[in-house]
Amino acid sequence: MFKKILIANRGEIALRIIRACKEMGIETVAVYSDIDRDSLHVHMADEAICIGPANSSKSYLDIKNIITAALITNSEAIHPGYGFLSENPKLVEVCKMHDITFIGPDEEHINKMGNKSEARKTMIEAGVPVVPGSESSTTDSSEALKVAKEIKFPVMIKAASGGGGRGMRIVYNEEEFIEKFDTAKAEAKSAFNDDLMYVEKFIEEPRHIEFQILADKYGNTIHLGERDCSLQRRNQKVIEEAPCSIMKDDLRSKMGESALKAAKAVNYVSAGTIEFLLDKYNNFYFIEMNTRIQVEHPVTELITGLDLIKEQIRIAYGEKLEVSQDNIKINGHAIECRINAEDTDKNFRPSPGTIEDLLIPGGYGTRIDSHIYSGYKIPPTYDSMIGKLIVWGSNREEAISRMKRALDETIITGIHTNIEFHKQILENESFVKNKIDTSFLEKEIISR
Repeated sequence: MFKKILIANRGEIALRIIRACKEMGIETVAVYSDIDRDSLHVHMADEAICIGPANSSKSYLDIKNIITAALITNSEAIHPGYGFLSENPKLVEVCKMHDITFIGPDEEHINKMGNKSEARKTMIEAGVPVVPGSESSTTDSSEALKVAKEIKFPVMIKAASGGGGRGMRIVYNEEEFIEKFDTAKAEAKSAFNDDLMYVEKFIEEPRHIEFQILADKYGNTIHLGERDCSLQRRNQKVIEEAPCSIMKDDLRSKMGESALKAAKAVNYVSAGTIEFLLDKYNNFYFIEMNTRIQVEHPVTELITGLDLIKEQIRIAYGEKLEVSQDNIKINGHAIECRINAEDTDKNFRPSPGTIEDLLIPGGYGTRIDSHIYSGYKIPPTYDSMIGKLIVWGSNREEAISRMKRALDETIITGIHTNIEFHKQILENESFVKNKIDTSFLEKEIISR
């Protein structure tokens, strides 16, 4: 097994990886920017090295600095977490040049599945259902408009290299198409340095369902069931659940088979996520593959009993999967609430600052993944998520009750958080009855 791993990330995911490594007897190296020197992951790692200033382009996104830190500390492998460089094929390439193992897929898989237009072509060839739309990406708004007319409005404009809701627009008629296309294209260029776009049919009232997969170097590929990630604001996930409570065994089997087919189509190796839209008639469509660990991976861990970070590390080291598809049993129900430092009364404006009082919830079936502590100063530089509260229950009803109790226990003062917003969602009658889709928050919570 690896003796030392460098974690090319920050915050809760860096701490999550450090904990898994400690349990495996692996030494860890934390990297940090100037503004992050007091972050908990820096103190919890065996070693820590500063890689630059607060600006992420000069620290967490600087491949040269990351590789230099790995070489200086004699790290054998790099775990990228999620975000930042986690889906950057150049980092994988440079790791190989320096004989450092990248804990994730090869650059070929990232390139093929990271470009949504290319991934779409691959899935069509593999026989995986896809949303009707563009056969190739383009920067030409007139060409894109022709596709939109063919598949009929409403349509979704998407950035080929997009993610996190950026470079994405819903268009309901021809009159607004060109303007929205050009706006989305400019946003994509700014966010990803790539203004290639594509168009697909907008599926109304869908659920966002994703399947967690694991694949080793020996051709063994399994899925760990699904997560329902339908509760989103501006295409950013807010609450995730596993499993999806409306999922019948036959539909789960069909979607699981398609997820495996998608992974095998590119000979994928590592942990990954196949994402689908599920319409109200139980038709499902591939939308993308995430070639990294997901923010919401803990809900899958709680219902399967598998540690996904450890599985990633073992796969990267070259070990075979110790579990088969027949071994995977779904037990109970898990819910994750993303805790953000934001003022929900002021259009979810980020709320950096110093945490004064902090009380973390506990009790049976309750887990919190977070890097914050009393006195910690949340920087204004990065994403506003400061933790994830995850609960397990024997069924969805118990999980909701446990989450409400855990949120009530949670105290974070000195900054604004979205804890009350989560409570509002959990009290909503439609949510309790599981009558949700990707537009739920905008219709039921935010607009009221």
